[in-house]
Amino acid sequence: MMTVREVSRRTGVTVRALQYYDQIGLLPPAKRTEAGYRLYDERALERLGQILLFRELEFSLDEIRAILDRPDFDRDLALSDQIKLLTMRRDRLDALIDLANTLRQKGGTSMDFTAFDKTGIDQYAEQARARWGKTPEYAEYAKRSAQQAPGEAEQAGRALMDILAAFGAWQDRDPAEPEVQAQVARLRAHISAHFYTCTAKTLSGLGRLYAAGGAFTQNIDAAGGPGTAAYADRAIQIYCQNQGV
Repeated sequence: MMTVREVSRRTGVTVRALQYYDQIGLLPPAKRTEAGYRLYDERALERLGQILLFRELEFSLDEIRAILDRPDFDRDLALSDQIKLLTMRRDRLDALIDLANTLRQKGGTSMDFTAFDKTGIDQYAEQARARWGKTPEYAEYAKRSAQQAPGEAEQAGRALMDILAAFGAWQDRDPAEPEVQAQVARLRAHISAHFYTCTAKTLSGLGRLYAAGGAFTQNIDAAGGPGTAAYADRAIQIYCQNQGV
């Protein structure tokens, strides 16, 4: 565990900023001491890293909180987007440094202005923002999230994982059984109640995401046992087919 000052020294984020992130529910500490001092663990530092990377994509703090607390947040996909954008920015800076060195050594007789072109970076940043920020579900969740008390979304996320973990105990049963399908209905109702309106089509996409083999699959299987995510997806797809999707 690290104190807020230790996190500040390690990351370069000011103590005041870390305190503010806690106040708005963006980065709550892992625990507090009896005296009320904030303590952060490695999981909190990973979330802080995501916050800083999304800031590079020019999302607001409220938008970042909504993204990170979404039930369909894909950490690996987010990192891929962020790595791509940062690499493009690094390449542009390298080109600008090369241009400056050329001007110093040879003058400006054959100046190449392509290093100043940010079109590719701007286009990719807009694509990334569209992926994470411009869906009806995200817009609804962002609105709800802004009205939630700090910690409320985190509690809803834990409850969501509990619902998913329950599928693990039923893997020897037909996913079409009424009790299993009732659990899918509870999953859909929980998402609609706490995150955004979960249509059958959206739920089908979530099921595929849960079983896609990324961080979602790992987290669900860790909570419910190996194979839980894949089984939940099968149950979800049966439910959605019955809903006409």
